[in-house]
Amino acid sequence: MSRISRKSPSDLPAELQPLWDRVEQYGDFGNQAGVMAHRPAIFERTWQMLTQLADEAVLSKRHLELSLVTVSLLNQCTYCVSHHAPKLSVQGVTEAGALDLLNYQQHAELDEVDKLVVEYAIAVTQNWNTTPDAIFKRLKEHFSEAQIVELTWRTALCGAFNRFNDVLQLEIEESVVVQTADP
Repeated sequence: MSRISRKSPSDLPAELQPLWDRVEQYGDFGNQAGVMAHRPAIFERTWQMLTQLADEAVLSKRHLELSLVTVSLLNQCTYCVSHHAPKLSVQGVTEAGALDLLNYQQHAELDEVDKLVVEYAIAVTQNWNTTPDAIFKRLKEHFSEAQIVELTWRTALCGAFNRFNDVLQLEIEESVVVQTADP
């Protein structure tokens, strides 16, 4: 059971209710959004940014989801793995493949760029202060600087979401199939 109650769209100021509708289009994150709604400024800034980034689609959905699932597996966040691993199936990575991303070096469903994204997500999550220049050289062969900035931001932000979701023990929405994030 969540440690914090879930607010509903009607609990938000009227000007933020359309943003809740955008959240529902983004995915079934009602429990997370409902907890964030205790602080309308957090709800607003977070979901405005996420929906705007989705609309702009500077980074491919496949690479974004590879990064998010990798971070969530590393941090053992079942809430995020349950929400994001299925999005990888739309991108051509099987459910089993999504749950096995940490074995990326021999992963048959990943190409070299996919493996680089997973490697980078691991670096951002575990070795951020010792990430070698060589990985940036490789990233720049495949991604623009804007894409690298977004990939870095979304990877780091996912770690924050993992902590937010787990420390508050957010319940997974009924429509979402639970996929354990345990190793």
